[in-house]
Amino acid sequence: MASTAECVVQDVSSVDFHCEKNNPDHRTAEISAKRLIVRRGQPFHITVQFKRNQYNPDVDRFKLVAQTGPSPSETSGTKIPFSLSDSINKRRWSAVAACSSRSRLSLIIHSAPNAKIGRHTLALQKITSDQTVIYPVGEFVVLFNPWCSEDEVFLNDAGQLNEYVLNEQGIIFTGCSEYIQRLPWNFGQFEEDILDICLKLLDNSPKHLKNPAKDCTRRGSPVYICRTVSAMVNCNDDNGILFGKWDAPYTDGVYPGKWSGSVAILRQWNNSGCQPVCYGQCWVFAAVACTVLRCLGIPTRVVTNFESAHDTNGNLIIESEYDEKGLELGRSGDSIWNFHVWVESWMARYDLRPGNDGWQALDPTPQEKSEGVYCCGPAPVKAIKEGETDICYDVPFIFAEVNADCVTSIYSEKGKKMKVHTDTRHVGQRISTKCVGSDDREDITNNYKYPEGSEEERRIFELADKRRVPLKPEKRLQLHLMTNDLIYNGTNVKVSAVISNKNSMKRVYTLKINAMKKKYSRSSRGKCIKMYQQEITVAPSEDKTVEVELSYTEYGEFLDKYNLIRLTALAIDGETNESVFTLKDISLINPNITIQVRGAPVLSQEVMTGISFENILPVALTNCVFTLEGAGLIDGQMEIRFGTLNPGEAITKEVSFIPKKMGLKKLTVDFDSDCLKDVKGYINIDIQEEKK
Repeated sequence: MASTAECVVQDVSSVDFHCEKNNPDHRTAEISAKRLIVRRGQPFHITVQFKRNQYNPDVDRFKLVAQTGPSPSETSGTKIPFSLSDSINKRRWSAVAACSSRSRLSLIIHSAPNAKIGRHTLALQKITSDQTVIYPVGEFVVLFNPWCSEDEVFLNDAGQLNEYVLNEQGIIFTGCSEYIQRLPWNFGQFEEDILDICLKLLDNSPKHLKNPAKDCTRRGSPVYICRTVSAMVNCNDDNGILFGKWDAPYTDGVYPGKWSGSVAILRQWNNSGCQPVCYGQCWVFAAVACTVLRCLGIPTRVVTNFESAHDTNGNLIIESEYDEKGLELGRSGDSIWNFHVWVESWMARYDLRPGNDGWQALDPTPQEKSEGVYCCGPAPVKAIKEGETDICYDVPFIFAEVNADCVTSIYSEKGKKMKVHTDTRHVGQRISTKCVGSDDREDITNNYKYPEGSEEERRIFELADKRRVPLKPEKRLQLHLMTNDLIYNGTNVKVSAVISNKNSMKRVYTLKINAMKKKYSRSSRGKCIKMYQQEITVAPSEDKTVEVELSYTEYGEFLDKYNLIRLTALAIDGETNESVFTLKDISLINPNITIQVRGAPVLSQEVMTGISFENILPVALTNCVFTLEGAGLIDGQMEIRFGTLNPGEAITKEVSFIPKKMGLKKLTVDFDSDCLKDVKGYINIDIQEEKK
């Protein structure tokens, strides 16, 4: 039998996608009220109005065809024909006629719970004896659906869904393990243009550019999408979003600490023709990835690992080498970041053996290549905890980030190497994420590893082919570093070194204390702030304390956004050459930004806000500026410049804005000056409905 000819006609007068009803039902109204955006595995309504009496419900039989990608085909699952039926089939694309007439057809359409995400076109097909008449209907967007029990990203917790999918604001934890700081961040995943930018990101991936049809066939898998996003948020292999840089100067871009949200970054990438945005560091990479994945419908949260290891050779050992002065030699490729930030996304792992569903670690910061590309994950957090290093993707690398051992060696002037310190507990501390429903910190360390020193932890180390370090006898020479608990930027840092002589005879020790500039991600080599050396006689079984002060005049010029200083102490026994080494990282506290909202904030009405700041530094701050940002509150960024603030001087600026969205929003404020930059403040503002 000869096949019927196809005929495309434009006899559809109008199509009502009922966005005012469908989008709220699919929790996409915050993205747009003007175009249809649906979550897969959930029904939506459309109404087709024909120009003439085209439809006879008693005779005509329509099919619908949903298509996605540049070369849709039925075999690849990117072209899906489905007939009208008597009832909805929730496991595949299906449709029923809600009502119909000679000129109008109302449909309830249900997409498959494993549908490809992205832009789709919809058409009606009417098959007659001699031809197939095709009526183009229009375009809509399909997203993942964590509210659908058949979707791989299903998350059965309303509070977590509100936090990890719908919340446009968040907190990223930074600093160091002993003083954790909170960085407010506007994810802004529901700003109207962000969805298009996220889809553009997928279309610019190397896999899509090489074979668009094959790439689109894989877009039903959250594992595939997460891996693509992890690679595309950095620009190392592709037309990705962010260029990473960890050293000054940043004059040809934006210092990473300046960013307060993802929207400006994504828009800059989009408006520049997909040129990389300068610059990012780990928390920026992670936050942008979180925005993209939440926008696409995958539950995602930002995670911070304090004392995070970067194991370059895969031996699960982080080796640090110092000279006899206590200064780092910088010869090891390994490092320990004061903190490192990645994201976790929630999904089932049908590609792995059972037991690996749930949170998956993803790291878009370019560190090491995975399958030839700078990306990392998704790695099941359960597999990381159990040391299952045969599980993909990149479980061994993340296992080392939270569990590697630290070995410190001192090299003498003659090149002799002395191993002076082994620490099996230093790496992977206070792993943190934002609590559901509040800005508090949730400690999720136990998700990644068993308690340090437990039998189960030792078993897991062996399972991961980790070397067991034998216990060593107590050293006769011991050394500890202490500082005051809270150290404010601008004040003197008081350092106490306690030397303990466990010998039965007095000893003369050479004590060397160094203060060095510390980057959150790397060593402090070459940035010495102050050196101190003294010979000390310590009686048997005596503890002797040596105090050293570090003034703002000495450290002020070395500070950056995180105000990190590394203190090292080295003590050497002049008679036996026994030595002991210790270090301590400190983070100085910046002055606070105080934000107060005047009155009750109402949608579409002017909101007055007071922003206050006091200069607690002993120097004048010049070229001062506040930068305000807030999804749903301010379009883009708002700058307020106010000249110079003398030591001890305070200022309050009154600002106003008109909120465009209801609900709980986060207003972030960034303070900058010539010598104090990237001070952050924020306030949560509950925007109420406009009174009529």
